[in-house]
Amino acid sequence: MKFEGFSAPMGRRSRALGRRADGIRPTGYFPSPAILADPTPAYPDSVDTVRGMIAAVVFDLDGVLVDSEAVWDEARRALVADRGGTWRDDATRAMMGMSSLEWSRYVREELGVAMEPEAISAAVVAELERRYRRRLPLIDGAREAVERLADAWPLGLASSSNREIIDLVLDESGLADRFAAAVSSEEVGAGKPAPDVYLEAARRLGVEPGRCAAVEDSSNGLRSAAAAGMRVIAIPHAAFPPDPDALALADLVLDSIAALDAATVAAVA
Repeated sequence: MKFEGFSAPMGRRSRALGRRADGIRPTGYFPSPAILADPTPAYPDSVDTVRGMIAAVVFDLDGVLVDSEAVWDEARRALVADRGGTWRDDATRAMMGMSSLEWSRYVREELGVAMEPEAISAAVVAELERRYRRRLPLIDGAREAVERLADAWPLGLASSSNREIIDLVLDESGLADRFAAAVSSEEVGAGKPAPDVYLEAARRLGVEPGRCAAVEDSSNGLRSAAAAGMRVIAIPHAAFPPDPDALALADLVLDSIAALDAATVAAVA
């Protein structure tokens, strides 16, 4: 699926609300009208500056905190097979980062599932919920990393998962109270690689996007966070590694989330 009107910016150092220091918006930055509806969010002046520029950390969910990409893949594949569709070799990567509406439309239009997008999403989410309640695939070290950073910064979550899945994961993991804001891409104008979900997370945190560090694993997630003007920490997933051009957008690359601590975050300021 092609995302109309969006491409990753050429310059890595785009900043808050996607503008360079000279005030020119980087090529390819197209936030949705909903994001632009409130162009002057109230960013507090009293943000703790002891740790340098970073005032908040925003996590991705799938592939960073939960090892879920394969679970999503299996649930979608099963639905496509059951409904007489045809799975494509590039479908898994194509849907990474898409909002629920976007990937549901993709399943219908590109994979040939004759269901309404809302019904497709509901069926896949129901299967994810069943599996997560049986066993939550929390990545080793994820809980500890979240707890370490929550002691130093307010945390946000910017995820392509449906709201029901986000809430379930946070509740089942016991990490709900560690996050001051959580945003699903279904709540904004466009999914990743567009910057909308990260911009909305920053807005809810009350922090300028340029003072946030984002933790991502996927190509579209890295592009999204970079387009939002955030500092980007990449933790590539071994089974679904990001494209080289997307990984090049990161300020820091870690081998695992176990290495994520306050010192590594402060290093990207």
